[in-house]
Amino acid sequence: MKKTENSYLKRSQSLIELIDKSPTPFHVVEEFKYQLKNEGYVELLEQDSWDLAPGGKYFVIRNGSSLTAFCVGTKMPEEAGFKIIGAHTDSPNLRLKPNPEYIKNGYVQLGVEVYGGALLTTWTDRDLSLAGRVLLKQKPVKTRKSSRGKQKPLSAMGYGGASRLIKFDRPLLRIPQLAIHLNRSVNEKGLVLNSQNHLPPVFALSDGKIKSKKMLKELVAAELNCAPADILGLELQLFDLQKGTLAGANNEFVFASRLDNLASCHAAMSALLESPRKDAATRVLVFYDNEEVGSDTAQGGSSPFLKDVLERISAGARNPRESFMRGVARSLFVSADMAHAIHPNYSEMHDANHLPMINSGPVIKSHAGQKYATDGVSASQFEQFCLKAKVPVQKFAIRSDMRCGSTIGPITAANLGVRTVDVGSPMLSMHSIREMAGSKDQENLIRVFKEFYKPV
Repeated sequence: MKKTENSYLKRSQSLIELIDKSPTPFHVVEEFKYQLKNEGYVELLEQDSWDLAPGGKYFVIRNGSSLTAFCVGTKMPEEAGFKIIGAHTDSPNLRLKPNPEYIKNGYVQLGVEVYGGALLTTWTDRDLSLAGRVLLKQKPVKTRKSSRGKQKPLSAMGYGGASRLIKFDRPLLRIPQLAIHLNRSVNEKGLVLNSQNHLPPVFALSDGKIKSKKMLKELVAAELNCAPADILGLELQLFDLQKGTLAGANNEFVFASRLDNLASCHAAMSALLESPRKDAATRVLVFYDNEEVGSDTAQGGSSPFLKDVLERISAGARNPRESFMRGVARSLFVSADMAHAIHPNYSEMHDANHLPMINSGPVIKSHAGQKYATDGVSASQFEQFCLKAKVPVQKFAIRSDMRCGSTIGPITAANLGVRTVDVGSPMLSMHSIREMAGSKDQENLIRVFKEFYKPV
C-alpha cells in the first residue's frame, strides 16, 4: 500500500476511534480535553480571571458538552484577527425521560424522547446501550481563593454535587420491530413509528414487583460504585454498540455512528493540534452542543460562548472593546458540518449541477435564503485554501423546491458579525444511527483546515 494511502486510512481510523469513545457530547469533550492537555493546552474556567500570554495555548469548557480552544496570536486581534473553525458535538439520538422506567405487559421499558431529526427506523432491531452524565451528591472537597483572597469551599460542580460520565459497553436495550406477519403492508407503506408508543426500548422482564422500577438507578449505581440514593439526576441517551469501521471493496468508505458531526470536530482538532505554535493571528476552534435542536441553549451556537472568549482574548489591548470589534472584522469563521453527497438511488433529490461525490474533497454549501452563511467572498477564500492544500473542492445548493437545513454558520455570523463560510465533507445516510462517508475525505478536510491555520 502506498504511503499516501496509509496516511488517509490512519486519519479515518483515528476518527473511528474518537467516535467509538464518544457516544455523547460529554464524552467527546472529555476526550478532547485529554488531547489538549497532552499538547500543553491549559484549561481555563469561565468564573476565574484569565492571564493570557502571546503564543499561549488554552481551552475552556461549558456544561461539559461545549468547548473552545485557542492559541493566542503574537499580535493583538485588531492587527491580525481570529482564524476560527466551528462545529458541533451532538448528534440525533433517543434520550431518557427524567422518570423513564415503567412496566407494560411484563416488560420493563424506558421512556425516551427524540433528540434532533433522527431517522427513527434505523434505531430498531439494534444492540443499544446507555451513556451520558450522572449527577451525584457530594460534599465540598476543594477550597480555593476567591477574588478577594478569602477561602471558600467548592464542590466539583459548585452546588453541592458532582458529575460522572458513564458508558455501558454491553447491550442493555432493544427496540424490536413488529413481525411482518402482524404488519403485512410494511414493505409497501413503510415503517411508521409513533414516538410515544413505538420507541420505548425493552430493558428487562418484570419481576412483578416495585423494584423493577428501580433497576436503572441500581444499575448505574453499581457501575459508578456509589449508592442509588447518591444519584441526583441522570442525563442518559441511547447509542449503538456496533463499532465504526473502514469498509468497501478498497476501504474507500467509513461506516460509523455520529459522523455528523464528529468528523468535522476531529478534523478541526487535528488541524489545531498539528499547527505551528506561533502565528500573528489567534487561532480558535469552538465546538457547540445542541445544534441538532436549534442551538438555543447556554452551550449552543446561539449562546455568547464564542463571543465571550474572543472578548476576553482581546482584554489585554489598550482599547479592549475596539480591539475585539476590529479583530472580528479581520476574521473568517469556518462553519464545519457534514454535506449531502449524491445518492445513487435517489439522484432526483439533488440539483443536477450540484452533485457532491464522496472522496472528492470538501463541499462549500450555499443557500440564497441564508440557511448557510456562505457568500461570494467567503466561498472564494475557502476555495483558495483548498487550492493551496492541493485538495479538490465541491459546491452544494439544495433543489429550489426543497427545504434547506441549517448550521451554526448563520447563527454565529449574526451573533458576531463575522464573515462566514459553511463547508463539510460529503456523506450518505445523514442522521441515521449508522452513517457513511469517504475514507479519503477526512484527510482532505484536515489538510484544508491546516492550510487555514497556517501562519501567514
